[in-house]
Amino acid sequence: MRRWLESMKPVFSKGGRFEKYYALYEMVDTFLYTPADTARAAPHVRDGVDLKRLMSYVVVALIPCILWSWFNTGYQTNLALQELAIVKNDWRGLLLQALGIGFDPGSILANMAHGFLYFLPIYLTTLIVGGFWEVLFAVVRKHEVNEGFLVTSMLFALTLPPDMPLWMVALGISFGVVIGKEVFGGTGKNFLNPALVGRAFLYFAYPAEITGDQVWVAVDGYSSATPLGMGALGGIDAITVAGYTWWQAFIGLIPGSLGETSTLACLIGAVFLIYTKVASWRIIAGVFLGMVGTVLLFNVLGSGDNPMMAMPWHWHLVLGGFAFGMVFMATDPVSAAMTTAGRWVFGLLIGFMTVLIRVVNPAFPEGIMLAILFANIFAPLIDYVVIQINIRRRLRRHG
Repeated sequence: MRRWLESMKPVFSKGGRFEKYYALYEMVDTFLYTPADTARAAPHVRDGVDLKRLMSYVVVALIPCILWSWFNTGYQTNLALQELAIVKNDWRGLLLQALGIGFDPGSILANMAHGFLYFLPIYLTTLIVGGFWEVLFAVVRKHEVNEGFLVTSMLFALTLPPDMPLWMVALGISFGVVIGKEVFGGTGKNFLNPALVGRAFLYFAYPAEITGDQVWVAVDGYSSATPLGMGALGGIDAITVAGYTWWQAFIGLIPGSLGETSTLACLIGAVFLIYTKVASWRIIAGVFLGMVGTVLLFNVLGSGDNPMMAMPWHWHLVLGGFAFGMVFMATDPVSAAMTTAGRWVFGLLIGFMTVLIRVVNPAFPEGIMLAILFANIFAPLIDYVVIQINIRRRLRRHG
């Protein structure tokens, strides 16, 4: 395979028959193999981690969330089928029966297999449609297709409900890639997280299919609210009455989006990203401290009409997509703040806005998505202010 790719390089190189497709050739070659090219001069190199390895680390960090998305999606679905005493007769159900796997919620294999059959179509749709737009813009602009979209596709798929219509998945990732990224010049030039842009588009364009009690468990006619939705209506009491414990929410045995339910899986990914220095620990810490501080303030203020004001911070941590957004979305190196002090401010702003949206806004119980997009908009301004403060401090010191 390697020899064949090397032999085809002249055909795709400048002057070759398929010169305009050289970007696609480079993407395949560098994704499958380590490039032999080395720097001959002394460019601005900080370390040996290139974009390919950077994105590969994020993919590795997402593995716990992906695996848990298979298990929990299948578990919630099989649990609902057991409660309703029915057997699914769609293509997933027929395949599971033909393989002798069944729908037992107590079986790890049955849960993993059932959940995988929901994850796979959504992810393949995201990868194919989003990849089409990436390659199209790369060919037109004659630049390389990098591995950045591989991460975007995984993040976007994991934020969706398990039974999301595939045409909506295609529309959402198209909006995220084209409007959230490519119109600004592509990788490294977008100021918003493209996965969140696509998710936000779907939320506001098709709210019935991405919100409500019937979208989180992939069984027709079965209604099951997320603990965060229950908390917005009745506070902690409503969550505990429904039978959910904090440990269940922390592990991720609750209804929700495909890959956002397990705080534990997200924290495992966070440890890896911080260890490899791919994600900024300052942003993660800032989001966490901003959330805790704002929650404690609301706890002190209190309100008899708003049960969310009494919800403690450790419940906010495990509900909704807070942990997923804090670890994987807020730390996006392109759309986040870049300065050291700016990252603290950026993270604190996200934590503050998340709780503010969750508690004060009665129509939108989840807040991490909008909070990150809001902070993305102000990230350049935050960095600019930090730089100007440093310049003035140095002028006063040496003036």
